Amino acid sequence: MSKQLNDNELARFAEQYAAQWNESDADARSKQIRELWAPTGAQTLVDPPIEMREEAERLQFPMPALEVRGHDAMDRRVTRAYEMFIESGEYEFAVEQAPIRLPAGLIGVSWTMVAKADGTVAGGGFEVIGLDDAGRILSDHQFIVGVR
Repeated sequence: MSKQLNDNELARFAEQYAAQWNESDADARSKQIRELWAPTGAQTLVDPPIEMREEAERLQFPMPALEVRGHDAMDRRVTRAYEMFIESGEYEFAVEQAPIRLPAGLIGVSWTMVAKADGTVAGGGFEVIGLDDAGRILSDHQFIVGVR
């Protein structure tokens, strides 16, 4: 399922992954998404915000999977995150440390959201990513830690 990347390709991939979330130009952002993601690529938010889990529990519904699939849905997802966290110019997303190879051909990417003014970390997360044979994202399981 997954293309194996050498160390340089792995580092470049992680930087491109972070760059799509920081891209201010909508056309350039869409282009990055189409280059980085497989047409059927999906991102799943593994641990939704507590408010969502509590509301689902209050209504006696199981927590539904939060997933986007395909280029158009991913474009909307990345654009919304850009609007919420990056557009103001206060923060940017960055790769926290070198990406790692995980079992089963998966990749682990650790990231942070940092204040541009002083580098203060405002949150972060970890992605478990599977690539297709062309090296594009087929699956991305996102774990978020403390984003403000």
